[in-house]
Amino acid sequence: MQLSFENGAFLLLIAAVVAMLTRRIHLPYSVGLVAAGIGMALLPFTPDVSLTKTLLFTVFLPPLIFEAAFALQWKELRRELPVVLVLATLGVVLAAAVTAAGMRYVIGWQWQSALVFGVLIAATDPVSVIATFKEAKAQGRLLLLIESESLFNDGTAAVLFAICLVFASGQSLGPLEAAAKLGYMVAGSLICGAAVAGGALLLTGKTDDHLVEITFTTVAAYGSFLLAEHLNLSGVLATLMAGLMLGNLGKLGIMSDRGREAVQIFWEYAAFVANSFVFLLIGMREAHENFFAGWPLIVFAILLVTLGRAAAVYPCCAIFFRSRLRVGVKHQHVLFWGGLRGALALALALALPPEIEQRENIITLSFAVVAFSIFVQGATLAPILRWFGEIPKTL
Repeated sequence: MQLSFENGAFLLLIAAVVAMLTRRIHLPYSVGLVAAGIGMALLPFTPDVSLTKTLLFTVFLPPLIFEAAFALQWKELRRELPVVLVLATLGVVLAAAVTAAGMRYVIGWQWQSALVFGVLIAATDPVSVIATFKEAKAQGRLLLLIESESLFNDGTAAVLFAICLVFASGQSLGPLEAAAKLGYMVAGSLICGAAVAGGALLLTGKTDDHLVEITFTTVAAYGSFLLAEHLNLSGVLATLMAGLMLGNLGKLGIMSDRGREAVQIFWEYAAFVANSFVFLLIGMREAHENFFAGWPLIVFAILLVTLGRAAAVYPCCAIFFRSRLRVGVKHQHVLFWGGLRGALALALALALPPEIEQRENIITLSFAVVAFSIFVQGATLAPILRWFGEIPKTL
């Protein structure tokens, strides 16, 4: 069943109640929502809403990506950009390689299936990461690193995923062709985002009506995403660029003070609504997955993905060991354990063509890794941050 207005209102009510309860019992909001979704799926009167790639990609991801990018400060991001880009490129490749190699040589999957799973599960998910770290009240450089990395690396993963699908479909793709396709997709996505954001900024500068300014940012968020996807580019990268441009260039007098304040409040609420739906629907889908039947494979996949994340964080941070951008050991540990998976991995898995070998296993393993990420990593992240002194012990 599709998400109707009635079903949406009911789920939003549940989300609001869960938000109140989790705050009282000091439980991560995302954990509470997924648990509520699992419980709701077992009740006879719960609406049967399908979690689809279209719903995740075209409805929920754009506002989440845009809100996070809009809030990023370019002056701060520019200082950390080398670290972020290495984590978001080399880190994703290393994580995907470790996972794919394990699935190929230990489990015996064909390279095509192993690579597809390795790439789609490699990137940390901005939906889960940003929601969890903000709720834990993390601040400073650590929050900037984890937020910006999660935003950039899922764009990298989406581009690599498209290339892996070409390979998995049996088409020949040489190194030069793959590199050219990669460059084309990255550049094209960023140009799409910049073009849409530029148009929105041009129109925004001609009005001081905060409602109209909110409307232009909404068009920019969804328009950049949909335009890039229509051109077979990365909607995530396009929306990321649009959010960065509007959030930073809008300060230069293009957007009115009242308009900027209204835009920030609007997008905070939009992100809350999107987060609520995503985690509830993940929980409702998790309830229908039979994780017990193939638990040895699931446990191995979780260990493998965790090892891949370690391979992405520690070697990449070692590159900057002797520079001013050195990442402390405690921050590396948090980056490793805070690399949560979520909606992006599920959207990519659900988007797999039927002819892809091991498709059902890839979907099941993706949901299992996401469940572990939310319930184990997400639930223990705040205590780890307190232990490392990154947040006050009273929170």
